[in-house]
Amino acid sequence: MPTSIEIYTTPICGFCIRAKRLLTEKGVEFTEIDLFEEPGRRSEMMDRAGGRHTVPQIFIGETHIGGSDDLFALESAGKLDPMLAA
Repeated sequence: MPTSIEIYTTPICGFCIRAKRLLTEKGVEFTEIDLFEEPGRRSEMMDRAGGRHTVPQIFIGETHIGGSDDLFALESAGKLDPMLAA
């Protein structure tokens, strides 16, 4: 079973768009949680992300990746593909 990926976003966030583009280019499916549409889920995101309140916040399985810069750092280090394949 493929690893689940969740990304908390807002529609006006350039970093969110960038992160979603990378995941789409990788051919992986992800669940987007739009905090404009579901503002009540921001506290859930912050709890899961150790208090971080900026978007995007990205989770691969139960692992908190962090934001867009963190996702791209994993990609640059060659560590993203193994996480997505796990």
